[in-house]
Amino acid sequence: MSDAPAPATPPSVPRPRERSGGTALVSYVLPVFNEQDGIRRFHDELVAAIGTRPELSFELVYVNDGSSDASLAILRDLAKNDPRVRVVDFARNFGHQMAITAGLDEARGDAVIVMDTDLQDPPRVSLELIDAWRDGAEVVHARRRSRRDGVFKRATAATYYRVLRACTEVDIPLDTGDFRLLDRRVADELRRYRERSRFVRGIVASMGFVQTEVRFDRDERFAGETKYPLRKMARLAVDGVTGFSTVPLKLITRLGFVVLALSFAGILYALAMKAFRPDITVSGWTMLMVVVLFLGGVQMLSLGVLGSYIGRTYSEAQGRPLYIVRQVVRHDGD
Repeated sequence: MSDAPAPATPPSVPRPRERSGGTALVSYVLPVFNEQDGIRRFHDELVAAIGTRPELSFELVYVNDGSSDASLAILRDLAKNDPRVRVVDFARNFGHQMAITAGLDEARGDAVIVMDTDLQDPPRVSLELIDAWRDGAEVVHARRRSRRDGVFKRATAATYYRVLRACTEVDIPLDTGDFRLLDRRVADELRRYRERSRFVRGIVASMGFVQTEVRFDRDERFAGETKYPLRKMARLAVDGVTGFSTVPLKLITRLGFVVLALSFAGILYALAMKAFRPDITVSGWTMLMVVVLFLGGVQMLSLGVLGSYIGRTYSEAQGRPLYIVRQVVRHDGD
């Protein structure tokens, strides 16, 4: 039996500044999940922004991540009236990172811009990313200079990015989300990363290439509620740390040495009390309970960290599809 041929690597498209002629195509990858109240406003602002760049061609790849509201119907209408719009409709909700992945798989541009559709990332800023790309950058991060969120959200976000950077073995830019531009060459390389527990911003940072950043002031959400509540943010944080660092495993080892030292100190204390104050040794019951509970907590925490890594291995071993597309809606009605 002959071996099956290896899958072909996606061809690299020459960058527009390297071409002798032709118009550069810029693709926008736009994840959508229950954004019926703001998607039209976002589309109008994006169209107005890209309308100021007639020297470029654009395609808008909206990815409907299993929305339960009227988002898909609105996206269909946008595709019907704008030939630049293409809609990738998921069979169910697969999550924001998978929606980005599907958009990258579908995008055909010489450059690909990933941004959310809640208007917190202003469409006009994407033009600055394009300028930086045309100046030679292959990855352009949009870094938040300020953000109009609550105190808790700002504090937790700032802490998260700095803890993540300290823990991981990859230099992930501070205060950056998924709003960025990727050169075609980078996007094709990113498409080869198919792990399930995805942390796209970490993957991009780990790839190298010529990377730069554009600072901007993040606006408040136009309508609806955030699609990243505390539970999803915590899950994304775990994916970021476990996907790019073994620091939690190393911390378990260090914690083990600390607990061992405390145990030895407790043993010496117990022996000393037994030898010199045998009349009050029964009172050590409190210390015994504290030690037992402390060790039990450390063991459960260690098992939880190990379980996170084992769970990632289990998910990857299953080899299931990252996402399932129900349909792709284009302007021609197909």
